[in-house]
Amino acid sequence: MARRRFDHLVLEISVAVGTRIPRYPLWLRLHEFGLNPERLSCQAIITFCGAPLTRFLADHGLALPRRARRRLERNLRRYDPALSTPYERMAQI
Repeated sequence: MARRRFDHLVLEISVAVGTRIPRYPLWLRLHEFGLNPERLSCQAIITFCGAPLTRFLADHGLALPRRARRRLERNLRRYDPALSTPYERMAQI
């Protein structure tokens, strides 16, 4: 369950920019920012969603408009890694 917040971060960013973002470079960028992707807190993710995320996306030729960034932050704040996602519930059936 430790990596669930990172997995969710990758999915939410990918949806926000409209294309799949590279996981491993994001993993490395989080380490460069001083975060452990295995143990991300909600506040750490929200902090990363500022300038570090903008630089990461720019390095990969992507951009995120301000409105989409606010939506992304809202979705990340609402996420609870202790609860199963609909996809996980369907996979168990």
